[in-house]
Amino acid sequence: MQLYFALLFNANIKGYITGANVFQGNSKTMCVPGMNCYSCPGAVGACPLGSLQGAFTAGKSTLFYVAGILLLYGLMFGRMICGWFCPFGLIQDLLHKVKTPKVKKSPVTRLLSYLKYVLLVFFVVIIPLMYAFKDTPLPGFCKYICPAGTFEGGMLQLSHKLAGNMYFGSLAYLFTWKFMLMVSILVGCIFIFRLFCRFICPLGALYGLFNRFSVFGIKVDDSKCTQCGLCVSHCKVDIKTVGDQECISCGECAQVCPTKAIIWKGPRIFVKDNEIPQKKNKQLISRSIVAIIMVAALVGVGIYAWKEGPELPSDQPAQQTQEGEIPYGTTVGTACYGADLAIANSETITQETADPTQTGKVTVINFWGTWCGPCVAELPYFDQIATEYADSVTVFAVHSLIANNTMAAFIKEHYPQSNLIFLSDFGEKNTSEYYNMLTGGVNVGYPYTVILDENGIITHTFLNSVHYEDLQAAVEANLAK
Repeated sequence: MQLYFALLFNANIKGYITGANVFQGNSKTMCVPGMNCYSCPGAVGACPLGSLQGAFTAGKSTLFYVAGILLLYGLMFGRMICGWFCPFGLIQDLLHKVKTPKVKKSPVTRLLSYLKYVLLVFFVVIIPLMYAFKDTPLPGFCKYICPAGTFEGGMLQLSHKLAGNMYFGSLAYLFTWKFMLMVSILVGCIFIFRLFCRFICPLGALYGLFNRFSVFGIKVDDSKCTQCGLCVSHCKVDIKTVGDQECISCGECAQVCPTKAIIWKGPRIFVKDNEIPQKKNKQLISRSIVAIIMVAALVGVGIYAWKEGPELPSDQPAQQTQEGEIPYGTTVGTACYGADLAIANSETITQETADPTQTGKVTVINFWGTWCGPCVAELPYFDQIATEYADSVTVFAVHSLIANNTMAAFIKEHYPQSNLIFLSDFGEKNTSEYYNMLTGGVNVGYPYTVILDENGIITHTFLNSVHYEDLQAAVEANLAK
């Protein structure tokens, strides 16, 4: 089951093969139940924890949507998600199978289990809220701690030849910290059962609050329980009673219960055969149907992700510049690909279009999104450039496909009178096509900035965030030609 859901949540096989841009199909607006990084090359959904942190500055509708999804998952499954659906839980379980001496649970581990609630309050709520009041989104847990993001997003991207070459130059101290933290946690999981789930994971802490009320999970039939304590002593996590906030509903305790007092909540397809032998045939049929549906879903999502994935631009130059000398491409010194992109304002995405390569001025193209904290944080720099160099420089802020509908409200609240020209990167293929075109189909991450001279030739590119001084220096270098 864990392997199945890991494959289901990461069914974009094309992302692993090509190292192409992070999948941006419609399914990416849906949160998967477990911890699964949005930036994983194969991810076809969003991480609920990352979405929650980003929702604080994305508007009320987004916050209510994400909170509603988390509430639904919690009420339906509680921490059963941790035991059955979470891809990072699978990684921890596999690591713990390594044959080494193990650290058993104790009063110390039980005390450490409360740490994840502290991290939930501080890194998932307080820090994002503090920065939200400054109109600068900061997903605290994702940025400073999350080992799932470092492994599934960062390491898998870096491991691909094309994407890795683009990323390595932008790595800094923060990545070093997160890499060391990830390695420490993964090594720790070899010796301590589910170290991350038990002591660190804020998502597990949140789901644990719903354990006693969830539709699915395990519970104790008090009429059969003899209070022998075998269930608690056998459990590898720090429960006090079966089904409490620490329980991940793995079901192992049911196997050692002498009176069969531990039972599954929810549909009877989860009940062990030896508990209801008279219904074996019916269960075989129902489980077979469920298995067929699950396989069909996995195949369907994989086909959908493959078709919706970005297409890499041709290796051959599409055409020549007007001088007939410089080929079109995505690197410094080549002519920038053009495209007619829809202009957005504080009310809507209009029918008017603009081609960033046809301004006749020095042009700055910034790829951003309201959902992207670093993008929003650096947008004032581009606004300042657009204002200070209004006569000689044109600055385009090209919004990604993701959360495209939040752009107009964002412009109205923050940049109603700006000299920035906001464009929508929607595309005929329902992907961020211009971003894919200017990055060569490789996911370099958001934000991403390209600067052109007055002839449309690429002179500078900036991976990830850019400082105002660097942006100004690049503009000045073009104007000085």
